[in-house]
This record gives sequence, structure tokens and C-alpha cells, in this order.
Amino acid sequence: MSEQSEVTTATPMIEMVDATLTSLADPRRVIAEDVNWTVMPGDYWVIGGLHGVGKSDFIAAAGGTLLPTRGKYRLFGKEIEYGFERELVQTRLRIGVVFDGGRLLNHLSLAENVALPMQYHLALSHDELLARVSELLEAVDLLSVANAFPASISRNRQQRVGLARAMALRPEVILLDGPLTGLDPTDSNSWIEILDRLAEGHPAMGGKPATLVATTHDFRPWRGHARQFAALRQKHLRLLRHVSTDTEEHLMREMVGKDLD
Repeated sequence: MSEQSEVTTATPMIEMVDATLTSLADPRRVIAEDVNWTVMPGDYWVIGGLHGVGKSDFIAAAGGTLLPTRGKYRLFGKEIEYGFERELVQTRLRIGVVFDGGRLLNHLSLAENVALPMQYHLALSHDELLARVSELLEAVDLLSVANAFPASISRNRQQRVGLARAMALRPEVILLDGPLTGLDPTDSNSWIEILDRLAEGHPAMGGKPATLVATTHDFRPWRGHARQFAALRQKHLRLLRHVSTDTEEHLMREMVGKDLD
């Protein structure tokens, strides 16, 4: 079988068909409708949108936490519906989610936060758990503060711990809610370097390339890194083709959805 045939016949990681997505905070509010979107193995998506358009809700929908009110949602080829959570546990563990700000448990150290999913889902010895936690924190350049507590570190570092926790079970897909929000160019570049290594195959993930989906309010830092782009605006998901070469003015127009003066 040719390489092209293998790519063509691969099962989508995430698929939405004619989907209507609503807000987690207010189910009456539609954030996107008629969404047709497919995430294939090895994709590196960035979804752009202005503040308040529903990017966090989109990440929740992509991960299956928030199912569409209309249309279909498939995860690793399985159509997902409400009411079958127990049967879907193993399927959901194939996705890691990095929440805005990390959403760490404040009473646990950084190392304990990272260890949590492995304690729930893996049968590791104490030494194996410590070694895996160290490997993950080293991957996000935070091993030196493993015993610190979330309140003592910056939001950027909290979110990087969230990434280490999301990597813990070696998921095939990692969803990231605004990882570059509020960061200066240096910290943004550090984040993108880590994500690029994940996309290529990070040693902490067994060397297997991860499929990535991130949200942003600015496409520019992602040019030359992400491979697929879309803009969430006016309640539609618009797939973009030329972000790597578009001018900054055109990128802003795609985000806002109207001509600029």
C-alpha cells in the first residue's frame, strides 16, 4: 500500500458533521453552526477567534465534553452521544486537554498535579511514577520547581504544568485552550518550541507524533509551525488555506470577518 493510500484511509481523530455547537456556560447561546471539520492523525490545527467568540467552548466540543445539539460528532471513528460515559472512558483517555490557565489543584504540588491522572489510570510503582513525573516536568522545563505549589508560580508556568499533566497518559491528541494568551514573545516562542517537538514526536510521548489543536487570538506566532488553520467568527468555522504567507492585515480580516478601513 502506498503512503498516500495510508494517509487517505486513516480514521479521523475528531470529526464534526453539520454540527451546531453551544456554550458550556449558556446552552441557549450558539457559538458555531453547520460545522464540518475533520482532524486527521498528525494534524497541527490552530483555531483563531476574537475574545468572546467561544474558543474555549470549541475546545470542549472538540474533546467531547460538550456535544453538538445538532449534527454528528465522532471521536476516533466512534459516534459519541450522551449517556454512554462509562463505555467511553478508554476512548476519552486518548485525548489530553490543556485548560486556559492550567486549572491545577492548588492544594497539590506541581509534581502531584502531574501524577494525578497516572495514579487514577495506570498501575505504576512509586519509583516508576516519580520517574515519569520527572520526565514530564523536564519536558516543559519545570523540573526544578516540581515541589512548588501552583500559587507560587506564574500563570504561564501553571499552564505548562497543565501540558505536562495532559501528556501523562501519552494521548494521541492534545487540545490546548489559548496556550499563548497573555505571554510575551519569549514565552510564546518557548511554548511553540515544545509543541513543535510534540508534533514531531517527543521522547516523553514515546517518540510518536502528537496531533495538536490549539486556539488563539493571533495567528501570527503560529505561522511556519501549525499546518492547518481555521477562524471561528460570526458563528461559523472558516477553514483557511494560506496563513503561512498571508499578510498581517489579511490575517486580522479573517479573524474579524470584515474589511478593515
